[in-house]
Order: sequence, then C-alpha cells, then structure tokens
Amino acid sequence: MTEPLIHLKGLTKIFHSGDVETHALSGVHLAIERGEYVSIAGPSGCGKSTLLSILGLLDAPTSGEYDLGAQPVARLTSFERARIRNRQVGFIFQSFNLVGDLTVFENVELPLSYRGMAPAERRAKVHAALERVGMSHRVKHYPAQLSGGQQQRVAVARAIVGEPSIVLADEPTGNLDSKNGEAVMNLMRELNREGATICMVTHDPRYAKHADRTIHMFDGAVVEDLPLPFAEQAIRESGFELR
Repeated sequence: MTEPLIHLKGLTKIFHSGDVETHALSGVHLAIERGEYVSIAGPSGCGKSTLLSILGLLDAPTSGEYDLGAQPVARLTSFERARIRNRQVGFIFQSFNLVGDLTVFENVELPLSYRGMAPAERRAKVHAALERVGMSHRVKHYPAQLSGGQQQRVAVARAIVGEPSIVLADEPTGNLDSKNGEAVMNLMRELNREGATICMVTHDPRYAKHADRTIHMFDGAVVEDLPLPFAEQAIRESGFELR
C-alpha cells in the first residue's frame, strides 16, 4: 500500500499573545492521497486557514507530525521547504495577494523567476497560464486596473504557471460573484483531472460539492471526514441547496 501524499498525525498549533494561548489546531489526524480533491469546511476561526498554511509549509506546527510524500517535514531545511513551495505547491488566496506595482505578466512570472528558468521558457509558460484563465489580453495591465474576478483569475494563473502537484486554495471564491466563482471551480476540477492534488478551504457548500471529499473542522479539530455522496447529504440536511 502506498503512503498518502499528505499525512498529519496529532498536529497542534498554538499561538501566543502575551499571556493568552490560542489553540488553532488540536490533535489533527488527516491523510490525503495523491490526486485527491479535498474541501475543508467549518465556521470562521476553526483552524482551516492555519491548517492550509501548515500544509503549504508557510507555517510549522507546535507539535505532531507532518509527512509530505512520506518525508517528515520537520527534517527539511529552510532551503528545502522553500524549494518545495516554489516547485510543488501552488497557492490561491481569497485576497488575491497580487503585487500592485507589477503587471499581470510580471505577477504570473514571479514564481518562475526563482527557478533560474530561461526567459523564453518563462514567457511561454506565463502566456499559456494566462490563456488558460482567459486573461492573455491583460498582460500589460496592473492589478488596480482589474475587477475582482479578473484579479482572482490572474492569481490562479500565478498558482498554476509552475505546474504544481499540489494546489492549496484558501476561500478562492470568497470575493467573487457566482459566475466568476464557478469559473474558478471549473478550472480547479480541470487541474485535478490532470493529476493535481487539490486542498480547498471554503465556507460555501455550493463549491464544497466540487470536491471528492469534505473535511469538517470545529474548534481546531477534524470532526467529520466524508466522501462526496455523504458530504452532499450532510449539506442538504444543513438546509443549503446544492446547484
């Protein structure tokens, strides 16, 4: 039996502010296979974004074990973590996180610039990524000249330009209308069909149904882990309508 791509064992995360301790994650056990599409749901403040930051090696747990591709993350050097983030992980954020003084082209090119890739190859990959999200006609524009939906599509292009094996999306439709939200979800599904492992934080049950499996969190812990048919039933029973 092969090891899961992502394997968390008893993961905790505690934030300290003065004398106050905040337990963001409390003993999380989780396994995600290669090529899975997983949504992570739960109320605000339940630890979803903290979990995603740890999965993407942007943060480290206080205790517990995180194996990525059967390799203990705790043993990785800072250089090795940065290399994995740059070459294997694509991030999509709710707030887009585009660099305001860079053009659309330059924003998407940014992660490739750290790879020592030849300029011609970078240009080809950037144009291909922008074409895929329907933004190739905006290469010279700046983020402030784009709508929210357009900015998110550029952010998606930046996340996928390096052909990551893992895509981590934190409320990728949170600032979008339903039309743009569905467009982003359709692209996520395409990436998954091509082999990418998707982990998406969402509070919206309309988009959770795109995943193969839904993990529900509450107070920093995983309280339910359901494959799609059972997740759909749970969503219906919650009073939301699936579309």
